[in-house]
Amino acid sequence: MLGARGTPGYIAPELIMRNIGGVSHKSDVYSYGMMVLEMVGKRKNIEAAVDHTSEIYFPHWVHRRLELQEELGLHGITNEDDEGIAKKMIVIGLWCIQIDPRARPSMTQAIEMLKGSVEALQIPPKPSLSSPSRSIAACPRELSSLQE
Repeated sequence: MLGARGTPGYIAPELIMRNIGGVSHKSDVYSYGMMVLEMVGKRKNIEAAVDHTSEIYFPHWVHRRLELQEELGLHGITNEDDEGIAKKMIVIGLWCIQIDPRARPSMTQAIEMLKGSVEALQIPPKPSLSSPSRSIAACPRELSSLQE
């Protein structure tokens, strides 16, 4: 881990665990995704002061809500347009924080996704080292289909 620097919570996994991949522009994409999720959630991504332990890690909590098509429960969302924008940003943020750097979009792809409709976006696999919901091999194909 020589030379790895960054803010905890924003550091891409490959900076700590070299077996995931090397440092690249996708490391910045990871940090961008974490920042987007913090902005939309209006909270730190790791929050110890929550009511339920399932809410501690915001990316997992919000991913589960999206999978179950539950209300996102975000503060300050007053209408359907705002809800759609928030959902789009969350889905893009979740794509950006995929553990495997190859599954993350490039920044150009992330911007294109922001310009597109929320209906065109697929919910990515849960960003987790221990329990991915789909195989990593399927991620690049799913990501490339988002651009079409």
